[in-house]
Amino acid sequence: MPVDTVSLATADGERLEGELARPAGPVRGAAVLAHPHPLHGGDMHAGLIGSLFELLPPAGLTTLRFDFRGVGRSSGEHDGGRAERLDVAAAIDHLVAAEPGTPLLVVGWSFGAVVALLVDHPALAGWVAVAPPLGLLAGAVPVAGTDGRPLLVLVPEHDQLCPPDVAGPIVAGWAATGLEVLPGADHGCRGAAATVAAHVVARATATATPT
Repeated sequence: MPVDTVSLATADGERLEGELARPAGPVRGAAVLAHPHPLHGGDMHAGLIGSLFELLPPAGLTTLRFDFRGVGRSSGEHDGGRAERLDVAAAIDHLVAAEPGTPLLVVGWSFGAVVALLVDHPALAGWVAVAPPLGLLAGAVPVAGTDGRPLLVLVPEHDQLCPPDVAGPIVAGWAATGLEVLPGADHGCRGAAATVAAHVVARATATATPT
């Protein structure tokens, strides 16, 4: 699987380190991956993000992962999820340029899921939020929850931060939003990577034409 190191430029002048992996065969879709909380050890190699980066390209998705500002070799400082929205937007811009016209999803896990839900971009085909700690939204409906493009929320059955019985009522009134439970998984999503990847591939390729 070819992997390129890339540099992402944010709208406020930061430089982020990322990695781009392309399928060996036809491109069927594209995905930006947003990692867990930087202050709790999250980076672009963490857990589920690392697994998805390995699983998605063989399934036909060009995949971009990156370190949020202040993580690894990315410049800047952690901003509690506010300026990090610009980081996700920069990753989307880069992937759009790499795969123009390809259906593109932003896929976030934990902190990265909440940040992703706050990002609007005209090139997005939709969002996938994995184990989002929805309490970080403080009751506000994110842009992804008011948009007509599809949003899939994947909630681990035993999530310690936002289990299904908490997440369900929160997203029930959101637009174009589906919720699926990841059986047997907790917030760390161990053992759930293949299931998450299958959901992402199905969403990204639903309207794709092989190139």
